Amino acid sequence: MHEKQVSSDRRIAIVTGASRLNGIGAAICTTLASKGIDVFFTYWTAYDHEMPWGMVSNEPQLLYNHISEQGVRCEKLELDMTDPSASAKLLDAVEDTLGKPSILINNATYSVDVGYDTLTADVLDKHYQVNIRGTMLVSAEFARRFSHPSGGRIINLTSGQSLGAMAGNIAYATTKGAIDTFTVTLAAEVASKGITVNAVNPGPTDTGWMDHHLKDYLLTKFPTGRIGMPQDAARLISFLASEDAEWITGQIIHSEGGFQRG
Repeated sequence: MHEKQVSSDRRIAIVTGASRLNGIGAAICTTLASKGIDVFFTYWTAYDHEMPWGMVSNEPQLLYNHISEQGVRCEKLELDMTDPSASAKLLDAVEDTLGKPSILINNATYSVDVGYDTLTADVLDKHYQVNIRGTMLVSAEFARRFSHPSGGRIINLTSGQSLGAMAGNIAYATTKGAIDTFTVTLAAEVASKGITVNAVNPGPTDTGWMDHHLKDYLLTKFPTGRIGMPQDAARLISFLASEDAEWITGQIIHSEGGFQRG
């Protein structure tokens, strides 16, 4: 981190879990930047390297470059969201480099395929630490420190767990499903501070994890004739982060392009 920059009148957004260029987090960052919003994003390369899709080691730097090229300020931090002190570290870093944030996008997630027959305490704990505890603690820290008169935004990412079973993803489905309840309750708690809280379910989104067989199957479920792309989620989240969305709070928004389950 370099020394704190001169303060800016632009709004400041935090986006967690934005490591891969073709991910939803990266699309959110670049979309917010295109609106003149300064961006601070986190990433955790150890997780992405463990996943089948992998990542290029310099992707966070490339994302940083793409954001900066849009004329806004940008900072990044490699952060392990399983660390109980991660929320304080994150908010301290944002305030030290960019200033007081008014937007928080909880995009970081942990997901591995596991069913009831292979579920272990260790696997469940890893899902809980990121998907529930990490999201809740950073949201609470953000809300406690929020000092603007209005315009606060917390936006969580979910995956439509309330709409149907997610067989084979029992730990992910359960922990992310809890975020729906958290969103509704936190929205009521922080409304008086001028903060809205919403969640977005983007549906199946092509971020590099789908093989050709899965894509062919999913295409039969989309009446629009295409699979969701990261920019679809980013556009909605950008709107929810804007001043025009000040009357929307406590909502779980299913923006799936008409995706048909079953």
